[in-house]
Amino acid sequence: MAFNSFSYIAFLPIMVLGYFLLPKKVKNIWLLLGSYFFYMNWSAKYAVLMLLSTAITYVSGIWIGKANTLENEAKKIRYRKLSVAFSFCINLAILFFFKYFDFANEYITILFNYLNIPYNIENFNFMLPVGISFYTFQALSYTMDVYRERIEPQKNFITYALFVSFFPQLVAGPIEKSRNLLPQLKKFHNFNWEKFKYGLMLILWGFIKKVIIADRLAILVDKVYNNVSDYHGFSLVVATVCFAFQIYCDFSAYSDIARGSAKLMGIELMRNFDRPYFSKKVSEFWRRWHVSLNEWFRENLYFPLGGNRKGKFRQQINIMIVFLAS
Repeated sequence: MAFNSFSYIAFLPIMVLGYFLLPKKVKNIWLLLGSYFFYMNWSAKYAVLMLLSTAITYVSGIWIGKANTLENEAKKIRYRKLSVAFSFCINLAILFFFKYFDFANEYITILFNYLNIPYNIENFNFMLPVGISFYTFQALSYTMDVYRERIEPQKNFITYALFVSFFPQLVAGPIEKSRNLLPQLKKFHNFNWEKFKYGLMLILWGFIKKVIIADRLAILVDKVYNNVSDYHGFSLVVATVCFAFQIYCDFSAYSDIARGSAKLMGIELMRNFDRPYFSKKVSEFWRRWHVSLNEWFRENLYFPLGGNRKGKFRQQINIMIVFLAS
């Protein structure tokens, strides 16, 4: 179910009404069922993958919590690290298999053929599961927050499953931190007209950026980019500039609609794009573009590698590793 569809326009009011009218005890069950219904409109079978990722990271968090109670420091450290490794290895393996296996397999085939080494593994040609990167990274961020003792392990599976699958930000982000979203999901939000009005404005602004700006620019960009040999000079420059605005409006529109949809229910999602084209330098641009993804890589890869604490050369290596990974 795409945000810019009549299905979503009908779906969202039903979810919001249910949230405010149903008893508090079932509000998260309502949102969880709605989130899975929202996701399964693309492909029902891939909802199993999201549930698997949810279960793995949930169990990992419980294990880390139990390890923290051990008195033996060596066992405590070992069990904590094994729990994190269990969560990351399985989740990233699933992500790699469905998103990158065919891509990697093509280049491995070329390399082995060049070296005259027999290699006959065919591509699987799976349909890419929608939003797999977003919910995988969000689930892994929970594992790291529990590991770093920023939050307590979530024992309520319904609440945690909703955190991973919350429909407004499931498909295109932002990738929410567990310490921001989980506490909001644990409590009931009373109807607030100011938040509701602001949420509607965000949704409207998102639709304007997506339908009126991005989709119109796409007509020009696709015409030029699909027939590059027929165009030269100024036409290519114009198409490229238009593409810069198309991709920004397209992506940030989904983020605005996501924030607005959550805001209707009083839930705050982080701002994912902060006027990136007004940046004065490249590093500032990357702090403003897809903020949640950059923060995820900074917290879970750049800082653990040493960040800028181990000299200028090592810092540049760490930055390169982060960009290669992302």
